This record gives sequence, C-alpha cells and structure tokens, in this order.
Amino acid sequence: MINFLPVILGGDVGAYALAREFNDAYGVKPILVTAYNPLPIRDTAIARRHYCPGAAEEKPLVNDLASLGQQLKQEDPGRTLILMANTEWRIQVLARNRQKLETWYQIPIPSLETIEKLNDKESFENLAHQVGIDTPLSFYQDFSASDQPDWKPQPLPQELAFPLVAKPAQSAEYEQLMFEGRKKVYRISSQEELEHLWSTLRKAGFRGKFIAQQLIEGDDTQMYSITAYVNKKGAVSFMASARVLLEEHHPATLGNPCAMITTPISHILQPAKRLLESVDYHGFANFDVKQDPHSGCFYFLEVNPRIGRNSFYCLGAGINPMKEMTDDLLQVSQEADQGQSPIQSSDGQTRVASGEILYCLIPHRLLKKYIQDPALLNQVNSLIRSHRTVDPLINPKDRSFKRRLYHWESGISHYRKFHTYYPKPTATGF
Repeated sequence: MINFLPVILGGDVGAYALAREFNDAYGVKPILVTAYNPLPIRDTAIARRHYCPGAAEEKPLVNDLASLGQQLKQEDPGRTLILMANTEWRIQVLARNRQKLETWYQIPIPSLETIEKLNDKESFENLAHQVGIDTPLSFYQDFSASDQPDWKPQPLPQELAFPLVAKPAQSAEYEQLMFEGRKKVYRISSQEELEHLWSTLRKAGFRGKFIAQQLIEGDDTQMYSITAYVNKKGAVSFMASARVLLEEHHPATLGNPCAMITTPISHILQPAKRLLESVDYHGFANFDVKQDPHSGCFYFLEVNPRIGRNSFYCLGAGINPMKEMTDDLLQVSQEADQGQSPIQSSDGQTRVASGEILYCLIPHRLLKKYIQDPALLNQVNSLIRSHRTVDPLINPKDRSFKRRLYHWESGISHYRKFHTYYPKPTATGF
C-alpha cells in the first residue's frame, strides 16, 4: 500500500483534474489549497479543501504550506507528501522556496534555473533551434528601462510583417499584472495597434520582455498540445499529444484549449523529447505547437514547466499521468496501461498514450458549431456516438445534485462567453 498524500495549489478545472487522476489511480483524496471555493471543486467528494487566504502572495502561501506540511507529517510521519502546482507563478514560487518546502514535501519540478531558461520564450527559442525545432520568427521588446523618461520601444525588424501575435516572454511576471484591456495573447494588425500596446504595458508597470511573433495562419484546429513527464533519471518516460479543436476566447483565458482529440504525432513528440532530454529537467512539461496549414510545418510556440490545465486528456488516451509521476517518485514498479505504445528514449523507453478520444470541457453542441472542416466534424460525431469522450468534471464518484447543477451552470457560462467573445468561427481563430 502506497502511503502518500498529494497537496495541490489551486481550485480550477485543472486542479480538479489532477485530484481526480490521483483519486482514480489510488483512491486517495488530495488536499486543494485555495483562497476561495470555485465551482470546479465546490462540494467535491474526491478531495478536501484547505483554506489559505494569502494564496495569491508568495510569503503567506509558503508559510501556510510549511505549516500544513508540518501538521500533516505530525499526523502520519511515514506518509510522503507530494506538492504540485499548475500555473507559472506558483511553479516559480515553489522553485524559489524549494529548500524550505522540501522539509515536508516532494516537489516534482525542475530547478529554478531550468524553469527560467524554458519559461523565457527567447531562451526557449534558442534551445529549440539547437535541437532542430522550428519556431515562428519573433522579436523581443525589452521594457526593463521603460520607467526612464527618454525610453522608446525598439522598431520591429523588417522581416516581420503584420498581422502579429504579441504575448509576454515570461508568463509568471505578467500573471500578477492587472490593467484595463489586459489579454493573455494579443493579435496586432497594424503599427498603430502595436504602439498602443507598448504604451499600455509601459503605463501598467510591465518591466519584462514582450514578444511580437509571426502569426501562423489557421484557426484553433491547427494547434496541438504535448504533455510529457521526465523521470528522476532525466529521461522522458511518458508522452501524450492531442489536436486542439477549440480554444477559449475570453481575454483572461485566451488560448486555453477546451476541446481536443487525442492522437500520437511522432513529428512533434520526438523533437519535444529531444529538447527535454537536452536540459537538466525533472517533472511535467506542456508544449504548444501550431501547424502551418499551407506548408504542413510544425512550429513550437512555447513549453511550460507544468502539466497544463488539460492533463485529463492523457488519462483519456490511456495513461494516468499522476500514476506515472507518483510511481517514479516513490519508485513503484509500473503496471501496463491501456492505449499506449513505446518510443525509444535515451534511458529505456518512453510510453506514449495512443488512444483516440474526444476531450471536451464545453457542451458538445457548442463545440460542433465551431468546427468548419467536414472531415473533422465527422470524426467528432463518431467519437461522441461511440461514447469515446471525457470531461474531468463528469466524474461517476462526484455526481451529487449540487455537482450536476454546477456543471450545468458551467455549460451556460460557456455559451455566454463564446457568444460575447467569439460568436462565429474565423479562419484565424481571432
């Protein structure tokens, strides 16, 4: 019997998915550390919530986690505590405070140096090119000296043409910045729009780097996701990939996939594995990749040093990622999962989740409204008819009346948000 307890920071659908993956694999009830009680975890029977009023601030959060770890260890000294986070800021908080927190917890994340190297899109681009990975043409605007009265933004290089995509080079420092009109990703159509964005960021107090990047054509269905786990030996032991069908379009969550079809794609899995095994890495990684609809070329946009909000698609495709991680941390022998195929790794084999399922967080009827490719729509309909669909929030262990009501409210909210921010599908996804 494995004696361990997961402690998960956050309470969104991604945190619930992690809790469910642990619960499905081991029957354990993880602890969710939050400052509030959002719908995805409210009244859940598979986890318990720990109230942390300072969860959005580094020092109070770390102190609370230390107190919680001490308490849990006193209750059961032989129990292993696994501490997880799934946002850029929280991951960095754990990395910065690793020495203090590892008194009580195992923390399966890379070193702070590796996190910063991969989190920074300019550094990631350089690493990608070293291992033969294509990335979009990019320009990095540095705001570190923008509080000086004579500061002026640098002009774009001539080879970059509008429209462009603009986003922070490091998500963690942008996550905590709030201002009117703030978006996760910006589509820039002209020099005037770009200058307005630079001015807005400067006034808001942004002092990092912002990237202006070549817009790869195509809608949301040209996007792909990769999830990987690097074990204690530094080898990629597990991978999964999925084709995105639709992303969220609310400004605060723009770019987060809400529907995908799982499928193993060696053209992107192998390069991702090469990159992860070329650096000092341990833990989960999540890649965003976009395919050019004209050339067929795959462009890697970024890698996040965390599993990502949509980790449950991995379980749907055949491998439970929390079991993969826990068995590695606690050195438990692997049992075969369904829907997997191996690819060669630098240290043995990498198991690839190869089942085909529809992962969907929104009502199916709403999803089908946005799929313009007839062949893709037929594939979606076929998966729905054969009941090969998963949603982490539709859990047989968590089907109380209140939970069903929350899920119904969530569906209504999705209709409302898409009607407001993305009423009709477009050729670009913007």
